[in-house]
Amino acid sequence: MTDSMTITRPDDWHLHLRDGAAMASVARHTAERFARAIIMPNLKPPVTTTAQALAYRQRILDALPDDTGFEPLMTLYLTDNTEPAEIARACESGKVMAVKYYPAGATTNSDAGVSRIENTYATLDAMAEAGVPLLVHGEVVDGDVDVFDREAAFIDHVLLPLTRRFERLKIVFEHITTSQAVDFVLDASERVAATITPQHLLLNRNALFSGGLRPHHYCLPVLKRERHRQALLDVAISGSPKFFLGTDSAPHARAAKQSACGCAGIYSAHAAIELYAEIFDQAGALDQLEGFASHHGPDFYGLPRNSGTLTLRREEWQAPASYDFGDDTVVPLRAGQSLHWRIQA
Repeated sequence: MTDSMTITRPDDWHLHLRDGAAMASVARHTAERFARAIIMPNLKPPVTTTAQALAYRQRILDALPDDTGFEPLMTLYLTDNTEPAEIARACESGKVMAVKYYPAGATTNSDAGVSRIENTYATLDAMAEAGVPLLVHGEVVDGDVDVFDREAAFIDHVLLPLTRRFERLKIVFEHITTSQAVDFVLDASERVAATITPQHLLLNRNALFSGGLRPHHYCLPVLKRERHRQALLDVAISGSPKFFLGTDSAPHARAAKQSACGCAGIYSAHAAIELYAEIFDQAGALDQLEGFASHHGPDFYGLPRNSGTLTLRREEWQAPASYDFGDDTVVPLRAGQSLHWRIQA
């Protein structure tokens, strides 16, 4: 049994940090574990321009100690009105790595998202030409489609036609949750990849209702059936370079989660790489963790792998019941429960 392992320092290819005092409360958790992270742009108002992205990046860096070495990789929020010229400005900045596509109304702070993908075709052409990846929240928002079927419907109605029209466009299908998404990514070209969260590897939809309604297990895309969780696990540990780590860690104040209309999002940054280590360990695949966490993501984005390392050791510890989150608190995944791996300071 392996009790300690050292891997190339990992990256988080899907992260929500929020802003202001709330962001300052949680950013250190990511910086302690990851060298880089793709930062989601769904603030209020959303980050739609390169200038806004660079200003947000500086606020993140200002909230961290100078010696962390952490690098925020910024994104733009795609709207019906995003112009191709903004893609050129993003590329010139050297700091904006990708563009995020939210179907309007699909998740937290997505009201300004794309109403019809056809409205963005000129911008997608520019992205394909420049090699800028499109990061996709893959759910339809049609009220007639069952919430558990929205990812599968998105593949059929949006993603397949998109990949056929834009063959050169790099696409990351983020936080996939279904066997259909696994199959789609495996069958697609090398320009299509996917991120997988710890919660979708650990939990099936029963976790939403275990002993009562569990608001801190509510995220979008919502947790799915056990067979889908198993499909995600199988491909995560397979060694396929098309799948890599993206936590989708999404902090919300406790009051916003425990309310009559609670927000979607699970906070995992406090123990993200430890949770992935537990998942891969339980699956007998610790030897595949480094590729998934540290190699596949930068290889897909065309970035160098990190030169530093991170050491994990097998050690029981208990996650706190909550962390400070600005003027409130955030309840993390596994709050008050044991974790089985710990990073070595």
